[in-house]
Formats: sequence, C-alpha cells, structure tokens
Amino acid sequence: MTTTLTDLAAFLSLGAGVSAAVSLPFVLWVDADYLLVENWQAVGDRVLVEVTNLRHATRDARRSAAVTVAALLLLLSAPTAEVTR
Repeated sequence: MTTTLTDLAAFLSLGAGVSAAVSLPFVLWVDADYLLVENWQAVGDRVLVEVTNLRHATRDARRSAAVTVAALLLLLSAPTAEVTR
C-alpha cells in the first residue's frame, strides 16, 4: 500500500488538530498568571483599546474588500462585442 499526497495531508491535518486540542487546555492551565493581576482597571482599559483597534481594522478590511470585489466585477464583466451593437 502506497502513501498518497492526500493521506499525508490528512495525517498532517489530524496532527495539527490534536496538537491544538491538547495544547490549549495545557496553556490555559499552566500559564494562568494573568488571573493574578491586581489592577484590573488597567487590564480592562487595555482590552477596550484593543477591541476598538480591532473594530477599526475590520471596518477598513471590509471596505477594502468591497472595493476590490467591485473593481474585479467591473474588470471581469467588460462589455462584449454583442452588447455594444
């Protein structure tokens, strides 16, 4: 039985999934020093700043994606000889 490229891709995907599923609880359990923060106000302010930055970034990304899609539609739907008659 030979190993195909599909088998290798499935094996790598399975390995990545199992690794992520095992490492996430481990990291949350071992690296839980963030729960020992005494000044929660500073953490809350930083979270609000990051959420605001993320909101602006997603808005800009949506806007640029919409412009890109519109430009592609205009380029790909150029009039043909039959339409211009």
